[in-house]
Parts: sequence; structure tokens; C-alpha cells
Amino acid sequence: MSHWTRRKFMKAAGASLVASTAPFIMAKARSASPNETVNHAVIGVGGMGSGHAGHFAGMKNCRLVAICDVDPQRLDKTAKNVSEHGKVKKYMDYRKLLEDKDIDSVSIATCDHWHTPVALAAIMAGKHVYVEKPSSHTVHEANLLMKAAKQYNKCVQHGTQRRSSTGFIAAEKALRQGIIGEVYMAKAINHQRRRKIGHAMPTQPPTGVNYDMWLGPAPKVQFTKNRWHYKWHWFWDYGGGDIVNDGIHHLDLAIWGMGKDKQYPTHIVTSGGQLWYNDDHETPDTQTIVYIYPDAQIIYEMRLWTPYDMGGHGNATVFYGTEGWLEGTTAHKGQEKIKIRPEDYGVQPTEGNMDNFITAVRNDDPSMLNAPIEVGAVSAILCNLGNIGTRLGNASLTYDDKGKKITQCSTDLSKANAMLTKQYRKPYTLAYTG
Repeated sequence: MSHWTRRKFMKAAGASLVASTAPFIMAKARSASPNETVNHAVIGVGGMGSGHAGHFAGMKNCRLVAICDVDPQRLDKTAKNVSEHGKVKKYMDYRKLLEDKDIDSVSIATCDHWHTPVALAAIMAGKHVYVEKPSSHTVHEANLLMKAAKQYNKCVQHGTQRRSSTGFIAAEKALRQGIIGEVYMAKAINHQRRRKIGHAMPTQPPTGVNYDMWLGPAPKVQFTKNRWHYKWHWFWDYGGGDIVNDGIHHLDLAIWGMGKDKQYPTHIVTSGGQLWYNDDHETPDTQTIVYIYPDAQIIYEMRLWTPYDMGGHGNATVFYGTEGWLEGTTAHKGQEKIKIRPEDYGVQPTEGNMDNFITAVRNDDPSMLNAPIEVGAVSAILCNLGNIGTRLGNASLTYDDKGKKITQCSTDLSKANAMLTKQYRKPYTLAYTG
């Protein structure tokens, strides 16, 4: 592993390269040493990715050496913002970046539909990966990513950063120890107002942008401003709505707190649609999903048309037990409020999610990760399944993880299983197929 530091990079661009991403050959992984500095790159330097760049660039035992994005303006802006930490290489094609054998790890903060394709290519190129939530755009992608990480023994950290919060770690322990009695239900709440986006006519992409690569594996359509920065979240070809954008954090906490992060529900009941939006949005503004387990229920509740904090909270995870309820790091038992203190549960100060990732990479040890892909993928899969049910007319589903298929669907079983994966526009195919 080489000696440098600082971080940032984003997505993929490069019209000159039409070759498929599939030809990546697995690079021989170098043996990491805790005494070495990690050379890191950031792929996708929009709002989230620019934050990645700034954090990794200023991190101990890490050097940001490269950034990547299809938007040259974002690329130049990010390079300037981290220049105090040293010069970084700029790429508009992630495939060229991954050819650099001096890069040890990458973080991926592209549009959702690029998360798994870039992550798989990075693993095949011998890199460790920090992938933003959701780790996958489909259920099939999540399963592939878990398999590749295990097969090549790579650190793959998921961007559900609450897993690295000392307070939430203590709250999870408190639930296990019965602070609110026996817990049978959790609710992941996503309440906020997401503005309407109106209708946008097709135009030419911004100057210098490689729009074909931005689309990547997605179907080829004309550029509009509503399919561009951040608003892409509301189109099925690139995102999955707010359940995978914001709600996944709260659903992940619910799954973790209920001890279900390596287990799948026996039944999923979905309800959702557009009650407020009447514009270019494709994804719901209202969604309720019930994940039913033999001994518990987890409910995801989303509305994007109410003021934040209405009713006392906005985005939150609430656990309900036989003796009280818990939200955040506070338990409520009757009129009593109990603040959960990490020291009371033997929880030592922890590194943040990105710092924890670099520590695991330096030790070449995936077992050190706080948010490893094997639990992060479960959260992403549950979000994906919830969206499948919603899109199929608010269907009820049963998913068999062993068989990797939906065994029951109240509307159209064939369509439900077809939606577990998708077609990839050539040449933007997957570098790893299992």
C-alpha cells in the first residue's frame, strides 16, 4: 500500500471509452499494514461525494489521491476545495481511475443506478469499497455485491453511518437488555416536505458533461433538468425515491434494533403512491410498508408533503415494547425519560463510518467494519422489495432469500420476479456476475 492521503471522487464519464466494464481483471490484493497510509479515491462528487472528498482528505492515515465525475464543473470545484491537502488526479471515467494500482480504496457516491456496477468493478480491480446507500438499485445487485465482497475478501462498507454512532450502538444494547421490556414493533418514520419539481422539457446536457456515461446502464433518454443533479432520485431508472434516499437510514436502525439485520421477513405488505405530486416525479410521495416477521413487525411510514417535525418528530426510528418506547437514545417508561449513556452499556468511543472503513482497510480485515455489506445489503433489499410491491399496485409479497426469488405476490408474480433485476444498456454491463 502506498503513502498518500486525502479524498474525493464521484461517478463515471468518458465518451472515448466504449468498452464494457466487464473486462476488469481481478488485481492481486496487496497485504495491508496498520502502519501504512491508504490511498483513497472518490467516485461521484456531488453533494454527498464532495462531503466524502473533504472527510477522507483530512483524515489521518488516509490520502485522497483521485476524484471522478462526469460533470467537469463539479470535478474542478471539488479538486479546488481539497487542494490544501494536496493535488488530486481528476478523472471523468471511473474505469480509468480503477486502472491505477496505487489506489487502495474508493468510495462511491454516484447516482444509485451506478452504485453496484462501480462497486463490482472496483472489487474486481482489487480495491476496497465504501458504497453510499442504497448499496444496490435492485435486489439482484445487492446479492451480487455481497457475494463479490466475500469471494475476494474485500472491505465493503455501507453508507448507513448510524451503525458507527456510539449512541445508537448503546441504544441497540439497551433494547437487547430489556430497557423497554419485550419489543415487538418498530416504526421507521420519514416525514418531511420534498418540494414539487414541475415539468421539464428536453434540452441539451450541460457543456462538457458526458451524458451517455451518466445514463450508463439505464435506458437512453433525452436530457432534462429534472433528471439531473439530485432530482434523479425521483426517477425509477436512476433512484428509488425517498425510501432509499433518506428512509433507508431509519429502516436500517429498525432492522438493527430488532435484531433482524441478517433475516428476511416472512411477508411484506405495501401501500403507496402519489397523493401530492403531479409533475415529473415517478416515485411515491406517500408510502407505508409493513415487514412481517414470525415474532415482530417493522413498519416504514413515509410522507413527503408535511412539515418536518410535525407531530413531534420528522425522520425517526421508534421501538415499542411491553414497558415503554424508545426513540433515538431516549427510553420512555410512563412519565419517566431515561437517557441512554454509552458508558452504562460498556460502549467505548467509536470511529465514524468512514474512519472505521479506513481502519479496516489498513488492517485488510472486513470483520472490523461497523456497517459491512452483508447487513447493509439487507436494508437495501428490503427497500427494493417495498418499491416492487408499491409499483405493482400495492402488492403483498413473500421473498425467499435462499432461492433469491419472490414466491408469492398478490398481483403479478412473474412481473415481481422480473423486477428483482434489470437490463443493462451496453456497454455498461456488470464486471462481476457471480
